[in-house]
Amino acid sequence: MELSLTRLAGTESSERLLVVGPSLGTSVDQLWRACAQVLGPEVEVIGWDLPGHGHGKPVGEAFTVADLADEVSARTVALANGRPTGYAGVSFGGAVGFELASRDQGPFDGVVTIGAARRIGTPQMWWDRAAVVRRAGTAVMVSGSAQRWFAPGFVERSPDVAGGLLRALVEVDDESYARACEALAGFEAGAAVTPVRVLMGEHDVVVPLDGADLVLAGCGHLPPAEAPELVARVLLEEMRCPTTTA
Repeated sequence: MELSLTRLAGTESSERLLVVGPSLGTSVDQLWRACAQVLGPEVEVIGWDLPGHGHGKPVGEAFTVADLADEVSARTVALANGRPTGYAGVSFGGAVGFELASRDQGPFDGVVTIGAARRIGTPQMWWDRAAVVRRAGTAVMVSGSAQRWFAPGFVERSPDVAGGLLRALVEVDDESYARACEALAGFEAGAAVTPVRVLMGEHDVVVPLDGADLVLAGCGHLPPAEAPELVARVLLEEMRCPTTTA
């Protein structure tokens, strides 16, 4: 499986590399670009898309969170070119982050997970959602996602941001979305070897807040879109970069 990569900020000559991952149902560009732009020119930000999401090529075969972590790791080795390198992922992208952190060797100096846990939901929940999407398409997920993704009042305050993310959900390939659900059904991360920082939105209803190292005030499940400046500041601190651009 070859993941689609998108440069969201910086260049190959930037001092540091940050690889970012998306939430299920989102385009990495829409989820992360505003946050990436705040990070400033010293950080090259490269995002990857889930299969059938954003620029990702649709798939019809099963894949696992570990498969995606393999691909993210291999692609990052080629991109890093000796630079300090970090990873940050939201929800499904955070699950990939936990998987990356559980490995003895890899290209990342540190991992930040956002709105994620070592197991997200229950296997049956994900199998049921996969069946619903195969039957009715990703459009059936819009109403529930609008409630799960955002903090109270965000849709009204930022209709362009919320609307763009929800429209992208409708465009996701149905079978690829279902396969991603099945990947989460089989996912449970092992113990971390690489340092991990766990961030949660204050109003996240998808994952329990008791696992958080830091709770992001005023955010729901998608903090990089809801509060890009806040998330950028935390990431710059994690990467030990100057915070003047945040």
